[in-house]
Amino acid sequence: MAAMSPSRALRPVRPSAGSGRKRPDRYHHGDLRRALLEEALRIIQAQGVEELTLRGVGKTLGVSRTALYRHFADKSALLVAVAREGFRTLRLELLEAWEQGGRGREGFEAMGVAYVRFAVAHPSHYRVMFGGFVRTAPTDPDLLAEASGAFQLLVDALVAQQQAGLVRQDDPPQLARFIWAIVHGIARLAIDCQLRGPHADAETLTRYAMDRVRTGIAPTSLSP
Repeated sequence: MAAMSPSRALRPVRPSAGSGRKRPDRYHHGDLRRALLEEALRIIQAQGVEELTLRGVGKTLGVSRTALYRHFADKSALLVAVAREGFRTLRLELLEAWEQGGRGREGFEAMGVAYVRFAVAHPSHYRVMFGGFVRTAPTDPDLLAEASGAFQLLVDALVAQQQAGLVRQDDPPQLARFIWAIVHGIARLAIDCQLRGPHADAETLTRYAMDRVRTGIAPTSLSP
C-alpha cells in the first residue's frame, strides 16, 4: 500500500522580485488538498483529533479560507477524506498480504500482520477511521465503499479457507468480526504505546494471536 505518513507541509510558491508575471500557484494544480490532508495528519498525531480545526490547518499553510473551502466545507469533510484514504490504503495492504501469501493459511495470517502494521505506520489515519469522529458526518458513499471493501476482503479470505476445509463452517461475517476484534485490540495497544515487556512488540504479539486464531477457527478434525 502507498505510504501516507505526514510530511512537511507545502507552502505556496511566491513570484520572484524580478518576475515579469505572476507564477501560477502550485495549489491550483492539486497540491493544496494533499497539503491539507498531510497537515491534518500531523496535527492529529501531535495533538489529537479534538484539536484539529480547518482554520488552524489553513493558518499553518498560509492559505485563505476561500481556498480551504474549495476542498473541504468543514472539519467533518476533512476527517472523512482522512478516513477514506486510510480505508483505501488498508484495503490494498490487506489484499497484497493475502495474495503474496498464496491466498491460503499463510496469506490469512499475513493479513493480520498487515492490519497491525498499517495502524502502527499510519496512527493518525487509524484514529480517525475507528475513533468515532466520522460517525456523525454526512454519508459519504466512497468512504462506505472503502470501509466495507476492507472488511469484505477478510470475509472473502475466510470463505476461501472454508471451501479449502481449513476453517470451520461458522457464519463468515461473524468470524470476520471476531478476528477483526483481536487485531484491532492489538493495533490500539500498539499505537497507544501500551505494549511493554519481553516479546510484547506488536508484530510478535500479532503473529502469536493469528496462530491461536488459526487453531481456534479450524474444523474440529484439524484442531490439535
